Amino acid sequence: QVQLAESGGGSVQAGGSLRLSCVVSRYMYSRLCMGWFRQAPGKEREEVATINRLGSTRYADSVKGRFTASKNIAKNTLDLQMNSLKPEDTAMYYCAARATSLGAYCYDPATIEYWGQGTQVTVSS
Repeated sequence: QVQLAESGGGSVQAGGSLRLSCVVSRYMYSRLCMGWFRQAPGKEREEVATINRLGSTRYADSVKGRFTASKNIAKNTLDLQMNSLKPEDTAMYYCAARATSLGAYCYDPATIEYWGQGTQVTVSS
């Protein structure tokens, strides 16, 4: 069983920054496509950013240029740097993963195998 543990959420004013981090089970780290998803009240869970096993990253259009996802192999973490935050970024953020072939992506929440418990991000105007 893959364990995912997020940290770093909180409250910030519009224009501010937050950094989320997710510790991933070391024994499976290299076999996983990983990513960040979010869910706001009354809305469906959506992709924020995902990184495949080759290190290629894709972002939701709504966060391009503001968010940066990265992997730290030495620490077996997945991080999300969020800059220029907007009130519409307010949501519960989830770290997620699934075992994939080398170049496959994991942007569809319906295909995710492992989820973290979530961390709340609140952006006030």
